[in-house]
Amino acid sequence: MTESVFEFVRIFSNRLRFLVTSYNLLAGYFPKPFITTMLATPSSACVLTQGSLLRVHHIALNVRDMQASRQFYGLLLGLRELTGAEVPATLTELVEQGKVANFITPDGTVLDLFWEPELLPPNSDPAQQFTRANHLAFEIEPALFDQAVEVLRHNQVAIAHGPVSRPTGRGVYFYDPDGFLVEIRCDPG
Repeated sequence: MTESVFEFVRIFSNRLRFLVTSYNLLAGYFPKPFITTMLATPSSACVLTQGSLLRVHHIALNVRDMQASRQFYGLLLGLRELTGAEVPATLTELVEQGKVANFITPDGTVLDLFWEPELLPPNSDPAQQFTRANHLAFEIEPALFDQAVEVLRHNQVAIAHGPVSRPTGRGVYFYDPDGFLVEIRCDPG
């Protein structure tokens, strides 16, 4: 048991390192030439203005052992697991089947754990640990959602899924330059 806890702490540290790196990138901490190259210079006439993305709405991680992950995030790290009516309507059935667990951080960010029992062990290279993540979701005002989709299309960003409409809002899934899945979503408008 102790070895598995230490392994999860190691994995969590690597995930946290990835998330901090992603946040720093989004916050503009990298040199401008790096950002310009990474974004492939989108048309300045068709971009989201700074401040359009309100916050990180949720982070979704693929996990191999759901019970161990629930214990890690719920018991070890002290995150509160969502239950009953707190569970997003789109995930209720998966939660009931034991395929998804949802936790909430003190700042209100939701952490979704998606059970992937066939998931391969993490890469021994810590820089590759991000492969355990499912997607990063940003929230936007409902009135700006269609504009965000148009920005993605105009800049020829590969859209993986959507736009979709659900009882919990609208979303569009797309890939960043490294192939990491990102979502822009809004509450029902």
